Amino acid sequence: MESKIARSLNLKYQPVAILWSDDRPEKAMGFKQGKWGCVMWMLAAAAKGRTAAFDERTYGCWGGGVGLGFGNQYLNFPGGIVCFYHFLSTGNENWQEGRDMAEKLESAAGKEFLEKFRHGEGYMKSPELLKRFIDSLPIMEVPEKYVVFKPLTDLDPTREQPQVIVFLGDPDQLSALVVLANYGRGDNLNVITPFAAGCQQIGILPYREARSERPRAVIGLTDISARKNLKKQLDRNVLSFAVPWRMFEEMEDDVEGSFLQKETWRDLQAP
Repeated sequence: MESKIARSLNLKYQPVAILWSDDRPEKAMGFKQGKWGCVMWMLAAAAKGRTAAFDERTYGCWGGGVGLGFGNQYLNFPGGIVCFYHFLSTGNENWQEGRDMAEKLESAAGKEFLEKFRHGEGYMKSPELLKRFIDSLPIMEVPEKYVVFKPLTDLDPTREQPQVIVFLGDPDQLSALVVLANYGRGDNLNVITPFAAGCQQIGILPYREARSERPRAVIGLTDISARKNLKKQLDRNVLSFAVPWRMFEEMEDDVEGSFLQKETWRDLQAP
């Protein structure tokens, strides 16, 4: 499928379609069962022309399992979800069960993970606040076996209906996407930037928007860990912009006659 938006924005990276499917695409990339990996690596690969697939055993990491829609995989974090509350905030070194779990991990976990497990990633002020954050997430289980990432150019909309389209853009392109998302709505609250993991910003959060009467787009890649994992795969100045399919169709229809065909946008794109 060719996108008017992508053509008008002159994107470096292809938009990525996220689909649910009971069939795994041939030659799809994926993580091996039990092996750690960052879902955002696969987003970058799809933006460069590859296809990737995940299931409930090959989602890469606990947050990735949650973000893709394979239920509450934080329950499977070493030591359980309470250790995860500490891991993402103040660390497990400050309570006995956490210290005990850290000792058990010494021989199996890598040095970097063990350091974070003990002393925390500092993404929220306390484990209690982290629990409130997790409780607020729209954790769900997708109804099909696989979540698939594929370049939008490989999508056949007569046979496939994606859940979400993800753009990767620089500040100018992101600005244009924000304007276009509001262009046909008559108000100014049609894009959100929620605090979340990078995979949640392209997965369960736009999934939730897709189920709403008036879906909104979700700006992402504000996750520091995801940006670290992607710094060798994508330009450092890109963010993600995830659009539920119904909203994507609306935005595609709005390109004709919009600012994307006017002088200001052409001048901004000029060297």
